Amino acid sequence: MLDRRDFLKSAGLLTLGATMMPEVAMAKKPKKAKPGKKQIGFQAYSLGPELAGDNTAAGLKRLHDMGYTYVELAGFEGHSASELQKMASDAGIKVVSTHLNPNTNGEKYSSSNKQMIVDFWKKQIDEHAPFGMQYIVQPGLPRIDSIDDAKRVADVFNAAGEVAKKAGLKWGYHNHNREFNKVKGEGSPDRFIEEIFITETDPSLVAIELDVYWTVMGQQDPVEWINRYKDRIQLLHIKDRLVLGQSGMMNFEQIFKNFNANGHNTFFVEIEDTRSGKQMQRMEESANYLLAADFVK
Repeated sequence: MLDRRDFLKSAGLLTLGATMMPEVAMAKKPKKAKPGKKQIGFQAYSLGPELAGDNTAAGLKRLHDMGYTYVELAGFEGHSASELQKMASDAGIKVVSTHLNPNTNGEKYSSSNKQMIVDFWKKQIDEHAPFGMQYIVQPGLPRIDSIDDAKRVADVFNAAGEVAKKAGLKWGYHNHNREFNKVKGEGSPDRFIEEIFITETDPSLVAIELDVYWTVMGQQDPVEWINRYKDRIQLLHIKDRLVLGQSGMMNFEQIFKNFNANGHNTFFVEIEDTRSGKQMQRMEESANYLLAADFVK
């Protein structure tokens, strides 16, 4: 999987979206709104060490005070399922989703390792089901060099989705920028990897979590994808270069309006800069932006 921290260091790519998307006016810093009026989620990956180990309970409470009401995990953050469930509940935060990746040692998905991957998901789903969460999501792109490779991956996604469905969960996939590369097939037009994942998976088994920032980094308009696949894109990662709304390159108003119009409202704020020691500060500033935004319901 692409190292997200290293990718962000590419200044040229960070300005790509400004030429593709309408600007969001940020001349004035939004006034801080009182928490509790909106349902706002966050991705636990964003906090790094500020939400790990001995910092978890206090960190969750602090995030709730900022206005966050639900969370998407990235593993158990050094705690057992029951410990983390209690800490989240005590903080007033609901566990909605989690991110996990099977390890295939760089090998392509194939008939020889399909069962191993499905077994991985069976184990993880059994472990996470007691949380009462809704989604279990893979954020890592397997090795794909062709349309056939992507279709084999989609087949495994469907199999994972079947396991999740039996446990009362919805299995999902989260993109980065490389899913917007096109791959070739024998006698057929080149296709986006992301488009193959969407069209070759069963809607009843697989949900798509669109990371709007990485979609822009893939030189695509998130609003177009949200509207093209209204029923499939059920979750969003809401992200900017650092703090939401400050870069001017992310059209959050249209992203939210179109996503909500499609009947969906689950989203997670994510901050990529997890090594600065300013994650909590940036999460708070991002919460303030969303709480003050009229287009966030």
